[in-house]
Amino acid sequence: MRASRVVRTLLIATALLGVLAGPALAGRNLKAAMWLSIARPGLGEYYLNGWGDFANNCPQNKFWLGFIPFYGWPGYLQVKSAIDARNGRTNDELHFD
Repeated sequence: MRASRVVRTLLIATALLGVLAGPALAGRNLKAAMWLSIARPGLGEYYLNGWGDFANNCPQNKFWLGFIPFYGWPGYLQVKSAIDARNGRTNDELHFD
């Protein structure tokens, strides 16, 4: 129980750091986007798209399928989303090319 609380706290802190640091930056920070995608698949891409309208700016497949354990988070989509965000891609593709 205690370990899951620590992990949850770290993930929330990571997400908050990315969100709070975002507006202070001149451009979009790819490292912050990567960490947001590690915290939750799709959030990094949403950040790179400038937040705003969730339906248009957040990759819906990555975000909603991210709730599936070991496929979404932690798992395949978490890695896929983090790699895409780190490389500045904001697509909703679920496969590696």
